[in-house]
Amino acid sequence: MMPNAAYLDPRSGRTWPLDTPRWCGPEGQPLLLTDLPGITRADIAGGERSLWRYAAALPFMPAAPISLGEGCTPLLRGEWAGAPVRFKCEWFMPSGSFKDRGASVMLSLLRDQGIEAVLEDSSGNGGAAIATYAAAGGMRAKIMVPASTSPAKTVQSRAMGAGIQLVPGSRQDCADAALAEGSDPAAEIFYASHNWHPFFLHGTKTLAYELWEDLGFRAPDNVIVPCGAGSNVLGCGIGFGELMRAGEIGRLPRIFAAQPENCGPIAREWLGEDAADPIPTIAEGTAIAQPLRRAEVLAVLRESRGGAVLLSETEIVRATRGLARRGLYVEPTCAQAAAAFGRLLEDGTIREEETTVVVLTGSGLKATQRHAELAGVSL
Repeated sequence: MMPNAAYLDPRSGRTWPLDTPRWCGPEGQPLLLTDLPGITRADIAGGERSLWRYAAALPFMPAAPISLGEGCTPLLRGEWAGAPVRFKCEWFMPSGSFKDRGASVMLSLLRDQGIEAVLEDSSGNGGAAIATYAAAGGMRAKIMVPASTSPAKTVQSRAMGAGIQLVPGSRQDCADAALAEGSDPAAEIFYASHNWHPFFLHGTKTLAYELWEDLGFRAPDNVIVPCGAGSNVLGCGIGFGELMRAGEIGRLPRIFAAQPENCGPIAREWLGEDAADPIPTIAEGTAIAQPLRRAEVLAVLRESRGGAVLLSETEIVRATRGLARRGLYVEPTCAQAAAAFGRLLEDGTIREEETTVVVLTGSGLKATQRHAELAGVSL
């Protein structure tokens, strides 16, 4: 285990050792890990074609990582709104989304600590990723989803052998039920939530290491990510921060969060706009009305000198269709990042001569119904 690595309550500064698995603090507060030193290019396991090439950057190395080849996704040169851009194609993952980074690392480290059964609440990419890596690691998984969830959204998790529990009520009711079970000391299952556990963020931080290596061991000028709970914003903040501590880069890239106007609490706060009740959005993967680590996400945006963009449904639809016309078949959720790039170019926040990465997080195959509606096709 990496010396001095510990669970951290970022709001009080209290720490706890890593040798006892925990997903929250004693008062139910969300945790991070203490700052890690980062790695240099000499520490990369060059023969490993997965995110585990950056294993030396993790708080400890499990005896047997659970890996399906996640990471090492394409970074494509392209054009958007008349400017050059690099598209990071994170949907090239075993379960079809960027959440495989966090699932691989989190479940690998938890299994190494003796956890055999995990609980998650998610009807989307998070649940699919946890189900996938639990299956690959011989772990049992239970996924809680709202009772109103379309059966089609849980097929992937069911196929992986996960148990699906339907919870009456809203998405928040589902989260509350998972929190209650995860907090029960008598429960024979560990709450391995992609929104709560800090190990998950140390999987998503490998995106920063990968972009650094993709670009010839330098940081991009800008990274634009779709943002719901903010795990990619936080992961980039953690990863690029470690690279600065290791002396590999001299500055953080500017990190920008893209959110829908219909449900964008982080962007609204950043922009100084009044809070608004959430309403349905085509970018459903980022429709998180009460993000757990809002303060920490906003801190990354400030420290990186980045920002946030609120996008209309029309802009998100236009970006989804525009990406597809370029051969990039993605979820409307992640098309927001491309739409945000266009807006940031237009207002002069980003210049076209800068190196900008647009992170595309999920496969369009996850949103077949949405794409059918956009194409006017009945399924």
